[in-house]
Order: sequence, then structure tokens, then C-alpha cells
Amino acid sequence: MDMVAFGVLDDERALLEEAFGAAAQGIRCLEVSLDADTAPAAGGHEVVSSSVNDVLDARVLEILAAGGTRMIAQRATGYNNIDLARARELGMTVARVSSYSPYSVAEFAWALALAVNRRTVRAVGRTREFDFRLTGLMGRDFHGRTAGVLGTGKIGAAFARIAHGFGMRLLGWDVVRNPECLALGMEYVGKEQLFAEADLISLHVPLVPGTHHLVGPAALAAMKDDAILVNTGRGGLIDASALVAALKRGKLDGVGLDVYEEEAGVFFFDHSLDVMADDVLARLMTFRNVLVTSHQAYFTRDAVGQIISATVRNVADYRAGRRSENTLVAGPAPA
Repeated sequence: MDMVAFGVLDDERALLEEAFGAAAQGIRCLEVSLDADTAPAAGGHEVVSSSVNDVLDARVLEILAAGGTRMIAQRATGYNNIDLARARELGMTVARVSSYSPYSVAEFAWALALAVNRRTVRAVGRTREFDFRLTGLMGRDFHGRTAGVLGTGKIGAAFARIAHGFGMRLLGWDVVRNPECLALGMEYVGKEQLFAEADLISLHVPLVPGTHHLVGPAALAAMKDDAILVNTGRGGLIDASALVAALKRGKLDGVGLDVYEEEAGVFFFDHSLDVMADDVLARLMTFRNVLVTSHQAYFTRDAVGQIISATVRNVADYRAGRRSENTLVAGPAPA
């Protein structure tokens, strides 16, 4: 066995072991996240598979390389957690999963939007205590209102199709206009206009320097006071401290967050007996109109199956000296 996977979730383990067993490659699955403290556990493993919240900075990559690792197979689309320049210098191959079911994330974004709009979590909490009052549970129709979609790739387009089904006006913001979204009647506008006019705002752009804190004080100030904001993309798209300040002023009717910019080491783990040291996350959890989930939008059998299948192919491509659309850094072919 010369492959180890970090950050493996309980529901993911059996699928990984089955897939790599069927591929006659074998895999060692670890629940712990990858960082400088855990990286030595990969010693002797040529291939390391990482999850989205693992830390693969220069120091970690150096430890991995010293232990014999030559390939990083990221089980995610995003790769902002990997120092690609250092990986290239070390002669490592890095691959990601460039795409998987866009419906998993788009549908979950809508689950968050609907839940915060119709106060579903609060309602369930009440009815479990046999409190069947409707006070404070009034939502509103999405039909006839405006949905703002930032990022109109596969996931954003899937979100837009659902919005179109609700009968919503569509505003989009992206560097490239998606013909599928245009066919739905989407109007592409500047992000300032989108923030000002949208009743529902959903984030589906990648996290790059130009989108870091895309939603900050200015964007939040421009939004309608009763807008709903949903983020199933990357936590760093939202300035969480600015969001807390806006919520304290009574801004926004609801917020659905499946990601958080400081989620590494928190999401995917049980901290129910710990003191929450992250003051911003703790404060966000106190707002009745904020719903936080733990980066689970992608977590369907369909999407996870596709992620694992793509990871198997990425490892096979590395061993065969091939490149694909998933290859981020191509190191020397294995001997």
C-alpha cells in the first residue's frame, strides 16, 4: 500500500476503500486532517489524497516530499489550500477533481435559502416542544422576486434553473456569460447592481485573490435590508466580521452559510464538548436568522461517488505519466 488519504469522513471511507481496492491500488484512510503535525504519517506513501480543509503549505509539502510522497490527489474542486509553486519546485504532481455533480451544491443552496426564508429550523424547534404558534415564522414568496447569482458556471447555472422554476427574475455576475443562463432570461450586471437589486443572493465563484471578501462592508451596505444571502462556495468569499456587524444592525432577512473562512480544524469534527474559541463563528451562531452547516453541500452519494472516481483516475494518470484537465502541476513520471 503506497497511498494514504487524510480527512476521510466516516461515510466516505467505505467508498474510498472499495474504489481503490477495485482499482487494485489500495488505500490507507485517516480521519485526521493533514497539516505539519500529521504530515509525517504519510511517510513511505508515494500518493497522498487530501481534502478541502487540509493544509498543504510549503512546510507540509516539504515534509511529504522528504517522506517519499510524489503525488497529491485533492478530493475537491478548490485548491487554494495547496502551495502549487512549492509543489512544482519539489517535483510533485498535483491533481484535483475539476467537476462533480453541480446539482448537489445548487440544491443545497436552495435548501438553505428556503430554510432561512420560511424559518424552518425555528419552526421544528418549536414543534418538538409542542409549541405550534406561527408568531415570528412568516416568510415570503420567492416567485416574482429577484435572484442574484454570482458565478454562473455549472453550479451557478443549476441554481439559476431552479430560481427560474420559482418564477424569479435572474441577475448574474461573472467574467464569462453562460449561454444557458442567458436562455433563462438572466441579465448580466455589475456586482454593485446585483447586490442592490437582488432579494436572494447566492455565491458560486471560486476563491481567488479577486474574489476574497467579495461580500464585505460595501457589498453588505448595498444589499436590501431584507435580502437573503447564501454561501455554498468558499468561506473566504464573505468577510465574516463584516457580516456579523451588518447582522447586528438588523441587516438581512436571513443568511445561509455552508462554508466559513476559518472552518479548517472546525468543520468535519465534533467540538460539542469544547469551548468555541472562534468569536466570529460563535457570534454568527447566535443570530436566529442565520443557519450554519458544516460544508456539506457537496455531500450526496452522487457527488462523492464522482469525486472518488475522478480521484482514482487521477492516480492512474499519474502512474501512467498522463495529464488531464484535473492536473494542476505535472511532476516527473514515476519510475
